[in-house]
Amino acid sequence: MTIETHTLTVSGVRVAVVRKAIKNLHLGVYPPDGRVRVAAPLAVSDAAVRVAVISKLPWIKRQQAAFEHQPRESEREMVSGESHYFLGRRYRLDVVDAMGANRVVLRNRRTLELHVQRGADAEYRKQLLYRWYRERLRELVPPLLEKWEAAIGVKVAGWGIKKMKTKWGSCNAEARRLWLNLELAKKPPECIEYLIIHELVHLLVRHHDDRFNALMDRHLPKWRLVRQSLNVAPLANDAWELKDSGARH
Repeated sequence: MTIETHTLTVSGVRVAVVRKAIKNLHLGVYPPDGRVRVAAPLAVSDAAVRVAVISKLPWIKRQQAAFEHQPRESEREMVSGESHYFLGRRYRLDVVDAMGANRVVLRNRRTLELHVQRGADAEYRKQLLYRWYRERLRELVPPLLEKWEAAIGVKVAGWGIKKMKTKWGSCNAEARRLWLNLELAKKPPECIEYLIIHELVHLLVRHHDDRFNALMDRHLPKWRLVRQSLNVAPLANDAWELKDSGARH
């Protein structure tokens, strides 16, 4: 697929422009620093891109301000005493020398135990915790998918979990496949449910237009409040990168 990239400055805002074989222009503002990206059809001129960006400048500024003030998780060293999150609840990490297989245990509503062989480094401990997060999401998602596929009247061909730098979820309408961000394991259950509904509605409506909003209102009347709580939650301490993907939800 032909892809052309370059940068424009529009009213003091640097804009990464990606031209490729798509039908519509998409504008996104991305964490952690509010970078602006426009994905445009190959035939769309720079002048048209400038007009689109100028028309959205107030929204762009609001998004950039939100990212600037959004809290970040501190870098985790994976040692006892640190705070880690699961389903919106904060837990104190307790690293325990493993007597058998490495594992993660929720000891109570306050303590998350990481049973790991002595000498395992921070990266290994982190990967063990994230494998556990992935397993928990794989248990939580199927009943929610079944519930909302029936309610919305759609059916996915498949779904998956991966770490994403710019989005909480995505939908490939042609392949009818959903992707959920692994970081969702840290968020409250209602955020996971909102993301599933959001992406399933995209199987019916590609863009965030009036019809999309009406369907979201029908199925989850408080979806805007849930979205707001998700988008103001602390961002993971990661080297965020701008991916070739759609706008942040």
